[in-house]
Amino acid sequence: MTVNRYWRLDAHPQGQDFASALTLHEEALAPLAEREVRVAAQWLSMDAGTRMWMGPRTDGYQPPLPLGGKMVGLVLGTVCESRDPAYPVGALVRGFGQWADYPVVTPALTGLDIVDGNLADPREHFGTLGMNAWTALIGVRDVARIQPGEWIAVSAAAGATGSMACQVARNLGARVVGIAGGPEKCRYLRQELGAEIAIDYKADDVAARLAAEVPGGLNAYFDNVGGPILDAVLPSMALFGRVAVCGLIAAYDNDAPLPGPERYDQVLMKRLRIEGFFLPDYFGKTDGFLPPLRNWLDEGRLAMRFDETPGLENVLTAYARMLNGGAIGKVVVKVG
Repeated sequence: MTVNRYWRLDAHPQGQDFASALTLHEEALAPLAEREVRVAAQWLSMDAGTRMWMGPRTDGYQPPLPLGGKMVGLVLGTVCESRDPAYPVGALVRGFGQWADYPVVTPALTGLDIVDGNLADPREHFGTLGMNAWTALIGVRDVARIQPGEWIAVSAAAGATGSMACQVARNLGARVVGIAGGPEKCRYLRQELGAEIAIDYKADDVAARLAAEVPGGLNAYFDNVGGPILDAVLPSMALFGRVAVCGLIAAYDNDAPLPGPERYDQVLMKRLRIEGFFLPDYFGKTDGFLPPLRNWLDEGRLAMRFDETPGLENVLTAYARMLNGGAIGKVVVKVG
């Protein structure tokens, strides 16, 4: 353990041309500073929100990463060196660190947590017990405030957060409409996630199908994408409906702000409540959402499908597949 490979952000990507913006480098391992922890990465999480960190916009929910610096994302691995007594060598940890073989983190600044090392599949710390699942529970239960028997639609429903949102809503007694791209994903929504209705936005008229199949209107919408799908959903919202805005995938590869919805009039006509939410705002409240997720996992009522790519050198392939909709479930990279 003398050399560390890492991905460096050299330029702001144009669209999904990540190969021109990120490069793989090597460095000798440097001594740790006080309170730093070195992690032997086992898996890296590929998350759509990190696309915003690569761009130049300064008005997002997090400042952009500096050019010439190491790319950062969510890491799962074991502590291999520590100068923080709260994180002993050998502990399995999850937190934000570099896309690298041996990320170095300051726990207080990176949300580093010691997690259960006894799970049959440790990847569940990126899955049913991870931040995508936390986001889904917060968005469905606390922001959209879904009630048993109500209708909720979920966009990007076959992705990591969307698939969790569908199952959380189902487990809370809601009736679920999943919106995803392609027949394979729609089968997954119906057969594995319990969605009553699956809409293929690539082949179907989303607005027409919602109007025909949910005539009473949607009580809630879990929005992962914004853009045209939001415009298609708004006319089918019920009176006093709730929209939980989780992500804006439709705009992540564009440095310009996303235009407002064309059907903004529906906010007034339907008296809608639209609320954006950001997971780090809830980091101090984990006691309220980890227990139900673990219970559902143990009962077999919550599952994540993993799309795994081997090799740190193949990060960009996995990352692009996650963003362009080529994967189902959670995209991860197996590092060590």
